[in-house]
Amino acid sequence: MIDYLIGVDGGGTGTRVRIARFSPDGAVELAQGASGPSGLGLGIARAWAAVQEAVAQAFATAGIAPPPPDRMAIGLGLAGVHNRQWTREFAALDPGYAALVLETDAFTTLMGAHGGRPGAIVAIGTGSVGEVLLPDGTRREVGGWGFPAGDEASGGWIGLAAVNHIEQVLDGRRPASSFAADVIEACGGDRAAIQVWLGQATQTTYASLAPLVLRHADDPAARAILTKAGDEAAAIARALDPDGSLPLALCGGLGSALRDWLPPALAARAGAPAGDSARGALRLIELRIAA
Repeated sequence: MIDYLIGVDGGGTGTRVRIARFSPDGAVELAQGASGPSGLGLGIARAWAAVQEAVAQAFATAGIAPPPPDRMAIGLGLAGVHNRQWTREFAALDPGYAALVLETDAFTTLMGAHGGRPGAIVAIGTGSVGEVLLPDGTRREVGGWGFPAGDEASGGWIGLAAVNHIEQVLDGRRPASSFAADVIEACGGDRAAIQVWLGQATQTTYASLAPLVLRHADDPAARAILTKAGDEAAAIARALDPDGSLPLALCGGLGSALRDWLPPALAARAGAPAGDSARGALRLIELRIAA
């Protein structure tokens, strides 16, 4: 007997959960919860801990005592699912849910953005990825190769570019600026401290610098980073849907922030998602239970 459905969106910056009461006539959404990162690349045990914390918070918000796992079904869209070893390790630590569906966060974002109908998304947050669902049911993904080799236009990518800029400023290869000064301060304040920062930095750490780049968008160096980010996001969108015939949604924590940096024609076509990745994961598990 399944009483509740859980939809999870987990990435390198945070975890968002939606819970719903299950009914054959349609799930009724109850509450949301949030916690720290649950991208699989940050550790499998850490990912499960973040998911369970967000689930507990959602039930607390709803004023419901959390039921045992075997009375709940969970759908998860997590960063890092492409790594099959991580996926197997994550599934092996399942605490006993009645049903579990694990997908990429790109696919659950797509499910949420277009309600399961054909369309394309470019999701830009700590990482980046594009996914399309074609009218014939075919799925295709673009990008999502992971940081630092890929994830163009993402928060991590933007932050990495900002750090590369301040390295050159500190060397005297580029002129100093208030933009550079703020990034230098955020990374420790001097060369020795920045080298320590670099030795400990994760994709999430780099992504924490993206708001500084946006804040200094009038600076030539910051503007160049953001312009390049817009071009990279546009390249993902074109690869997904070369004809531009499908609905396109910009998703993720940085999606709306980068709209102004897209080529004008693409910016005009890109809309806001109808729902988020957690709602897409909730829809995913609902469809699986109903099948």
